[in-house]
Amino acid sequence: MATELHLVSKTGMFQEMEARQHRMTADEPENNHGTDKGPAPYELLLASLAACSSATLRMYAGRKGFELGTITADLKFKRDADGNEKIERVISFSENISEERMERIRDIIEKTPVTKTLKRGTPIVTRFE
Repeated sequence: MATELHLVSKTGMFQEMEARQHRMTADEPENNHGTDKGPAPYELLLASLAACSSATLRMYAGRKGFELGTITADLKFKRDADGNEKIERVISFSENISEERMERIRDIIEKTPVTKTLKRGTPIVTRFE
């Protein structure tokens, strides 16, 4: 579990980040004042949820000894006119999964670490130096 991230922002909306030995970028699309040199922050948030969802399901299936095949995750962040936000997550598998296993998978997906963090609304403490 990555617990630290270092970000350097020199100009504009383009961001460079490091998590352990991995380098990442973020940016906004051109229609939102960016240069589109990387995913937007909300896209990175969705990527985190998708990756955690898939990895957790793979771990569960591996422990139980069954195959999921290719996992596909499609996520959308939505905000309505009143400011209410939600994430829609659609997961599919290339393998046929029995209804009994799907019932358990439905329980597991709601308990993935990133899902739980987002649903619980983890407090953010900010300090300026």
